[in-house]
Amino acid sequence: MTVLVTGGAGYIGSHMVLALRDRGEPVVVLDDLSTGARHAVPAEVPLVVGDVGDEALVLRTLAKHRIDAVAHFAAKIVVPDSVRDPLGTYGANTEKTRRLLSAMVVGGVSRFIFSSTAAVYGLLPPTPTREDAPLVPASPYGASKMMSERILQDAAAAHGLRYVVLRYFNVAGADPQMRTGQRAPGATNLITLAVRAALGVTDGLDILGVDLPTPDGTGVRDYIHVSDLADAHVAALDHLRNDGGSLTLNCGYGGGFSVREVIAAVKRVSGRDFPVREKARREGDPFVSVADARRIRQTLHWTPRHDDLDTIVAHAFGWERLHGPFSADAAARGRRRAS
Repeated sequence: MTVLVTGGAGYIGSHMVLALRDRGEPVVVLDDLSTGARHAVPAEVPLVVGDVGDEALVLRTLAKHRIDAVAHFAAKIVVPDSVRDPLGTYGANTEKTRRLLSAMVVGGVSRFIFSSTAAVYGLLPPTPTREDAPLVPASPYGASKMMSERILQDAAAAHGLRYVVLRYFNVAGADPQMRTGQRAPGATNLITLAVRAALGVTDGLDILGVDLPTPDGTGVRDYIHVSDLADAHVAALDHLRNDGGSLTLNCGYGGGFSVREVIAAVKRVSGRDFPVREKARREGDPFVSVADARRIRQTLHWTPRHDDLDTIVAHAFGWERLHGPFSADAAARGRRRAS
């Protein structure tokens, strides 16, 4: 039994590939490398370079590699980009998910794990947020994922698919063994930006919004370690292989940290100071985003291993210093590719 990981050359997808390989699972990656990195895929893992929306390519891949489950990470994820280019976001996230599901139905693959987001809940969801909270996305990104969830539900009812939808809260950190991490120069998540500021890659950090209805005026987020998130996907795969029913689950720890608290943690862990500037809030960002994560723990028996902000920051800092896109190692890889 082989798992197809779409977007497996990207940040979260590459951690899923490692989690599967660590327990001996055969894996195939499908990635167009628009934001993913070829060297993020282990040498022994087949990499199909192509578009997840190419139904013919997906069908050939399903058949050739005898795929029994698909974990779908490939997507456009930057909220401001979705506001500027909603049609591109709906095309990449919603339409290509529909095409992928269509290929799975034709190819007879019935197990699907979907990378969704807490952005489906909107700007001011009940906190902590349960899976049955109203879905009122405030950005095309969140709406594109909500639409994809609905398409998946309808396809499952019509064609016998079984799925686990995992709604991520804020993903951060890196593989503790430093095998993979955030490689995108244009990453927008707070911990990566703060770590890069601490390393002097940027000239400081902007706080986007200091007048929000939160205790210190800055946004509050539930940060989940990317390796714990990968473990949640593996648990979802086991659930489906054991004939479990379709589920929609939050992926978070159930506690939140403000932007100012995260900045303090990065300065504490790195031992470095950096300038912090206060700017206007960013359109489409929720004020508070904290999961009610009881259901995933009870249903999938998922137990996080890295539920600690300083640990998440330390792994992100270690990765960026040694292997991130602006590190000496990354520059050497670039020179080798150019030679």
